[in-house]
Amino acid sequence: MNVTLPTADALRAALAGLLDGLPPKQAAQAVDRLIASYRGTTPTDAPVLRDRSDVAAYAAYRMPATFEAVRSALHALREAAPDWVPATHTDVGGGTGAASWAVAGAWEGPRTTVLDWAEPALALGRELAGASGVPALDSVEWQRARIGEDLDLAATDLVTVSYVLNELTPQARTALVDAAGRAAQAVVIVEPGTPDGYARVIEARDRLIAAGFTVAAPCPHSDACPIVPGTDWCHFSARVSRSSLHRRVKGGSLPYEDEKFSYVAATRFTTSPVEARVTRRPQIRKGQVLLELCTRDEALQRATVTKRHGELYRAARDTDWGDAWPPPAQDAG
Repeated sequence: MNVTLPTADALRAALAGLLDGLPPKQAAQAVDRLIASYRGTTPTDAPVLRDRSDVAAYAAYRMPATFEAVRSALHALREAAPDWVPATHTDVGGGTGAASWAVAGAWEGPRTTVLDWAEPALALGRELAGASGVPALDSVEWQRARIGEDLDLAATDLVTVSYVLNELTPQARTALVDAAGRAAQAVVIVEPGTPDGYARVIEARDRLIAAGFTVAAPCPHSDACPIVPGTDWCHFSARVSRSSLHRRVKGGSLPYEDEKFSYVAATRFTTSPVEARVTRRPQIRKGQVLLELCTRDEALQRATVTKRHGELYRAARDTDWGDAWPPPAQDAG
């Protein structure tokens, strides 16, 4: 089912309504500290979001980007499993609920539970959901839980873990991924699109495969990643429209930004992964399009599509980073 709500516009409206009047200086200080934590490499055993000002700054600074990244990952999962609809969803470390907004926009009706150890984040997430006007978000359960080695997850159809693993120790990361694998039929993990974020995603991917999952996206297969460690990393990009509030908090002037992210979607049920996925922004040159691809035969390949390919060439010009190749109803051979 192709659901269109809640949209990014609805999220921006809810943020603007609740965060209007946030003192700019206080917000800037909180954002600076959060950026240091977000980009840092030192795990923490305490919540990153400490109080209402932290949470408000985080929501304005990160929620739109997290929402778009998770929405992109869920879109890829839906393409691989178009008939699957989760009835229940657990958002681990969900904070203010960006992933829950994305899930509510991907399927109609999942019952969502958000788990986070920061009560101020849960409180603001509850307020934002209440301001959304979306029934699925009104019914979300917001529960305080310590996200770490002792986390026990109830059985659920879908688990999302977005921008959480970098906050945990290696032992806690392993325990969380294993707990998600025991609880869910599908697991979606999203991390920053950095070499470190990709490494955490690959580690989680390997553990889920060892636990009996298969990869639905972004990979065309469940075999070892063909990227040689240390030479490159797999990541994608989601376009994020900036509201005036977003620009003010981030100190930017452009009406958009591009969120780089790495992800894996893995399932215990059969899916139809893509034949190949575009792993870099396509290069459009005179009369040809160059596509960097990850393919089912485990190889990284470059495909050159020229005007002589006709409809396929026109499709290549419209293909974006992260898309499936060949596009639906096309045959590259």
